[in-house]
Amino acid sequence: MPLLARMLTAPLQVEVSAGAISSLNELLAACRISREGQVAVVVGPGMGCEVVAALGDQIDPARIIHVERGSVDEAAELATRLNQESVDAVVGIGGGRTLDVTKFAATRLGLPMVAVATNLAHDGIASPVSVLQHGSSRRSYGVAAPAAVMVDLDFVARAPLRFVRSGVGDVVSNISAIADWRLAHEIMGEPIDGVAVALASTAAEAVVAQSGTTTGMPFLMCLAQSLILSGIAMSAAGTSRPCSGACHEISHALDHLGSGDSMHGEQVGVGAMFATFLRGDHSRVDQLAEVFRRHGLAITPAELGISPERFVEAVLYGPSTRPDRFTILEHLQLDAQSVGAAYSEYLERFG
Repeated sequence: MPLLARMLTAPLQVEVSAGAISSLNELLAACRISREGQVAVVVGPGMGCEVVAALGDQIDPARIIHVERGSVDEAAELATRLNQESVDAVVGIGGGRTLDVTKFAATRLGLPMVAVATNLAHDGIASPVSVLQHGSSRRSYGVAAPAAVMVDLDFVARAPLRFVRSGVGDVVSNISAIADWRLAHEIMGEPIDGVAVALASTAAEAVVAQSGTTTGMPFLMCLAQSLILSGIAMSAAGTSRPCSGACHEISHALDHLGSGDSMHGEQVGVGAMFATFLRGDHSRVDQLAEVFRRHGLAITPAELGISPERFVEAVLYGPSTRPDRFTILEHLQLDAQSVGAAYSEYLERFG
């Protein structure tokens, strides 16, 4: 009988190491990403310029483009400029906003894109998703996943520690997202992708089990690989479902309602904790709390400067941010009184 198999979209090459950026040209050549060496380099406002300096004569200074807004308009402007430059590949260097703008523009032009991450704040490094500012809100856009991914741990180690903590929250929240997906499968009959679940779950559990210190190279290596694996899980599923559930609905609601300067991974970490608590999985929520405390993440909204009233409002508003998604929030059909009561119990346990 014929052998049936699935074709998975995955990077041609993944390089995670100290000093990885020095081998960018070797990666481009080995993967045959650029036929004629006409490569544009897009850098962000963070460490992008330092990375460019580290590249030296590997790149043409005339093909360096700076971005900073992280908006869909900026991504469209970048696509227009790249089209005028007649390049055959794009390298995005920086944090999440820079990579998302570059992915969007490269997809619009059908160009291969290499992601060079300078921090580990979230799982968008290798994902088929760009989160961009559109007016007063941030929206997710389906894009082509990067053709190759590089993470230079020397630069990651110099980024603010808060970025690493945000990445921990984002990848560990996969545990809650997968639980929501299984719930949707049981209650609503939604198909569940076992391959995507295996990838996303492995990514999260690896970080949970890694005993190294937050700033140690072994932990940073594990976190980088796990964030990349989460992006591949989303490509396998064709949706963000394996990495996004009630945890992300709460975070999106906080973004909409206003949550100060909390980072995405910090918010989804708290969201994952509360969603797991709502599911009654107390052994798992205790495990998450231990991991987050070990790495210095918030486990209550108050630690992020979010008031109880705003958090309750966000939990109630969360389902409207993804009306096509079924999670524990939709299942429980919560009202203000029940959310408030659950939140009080949560604080008794963790506050």
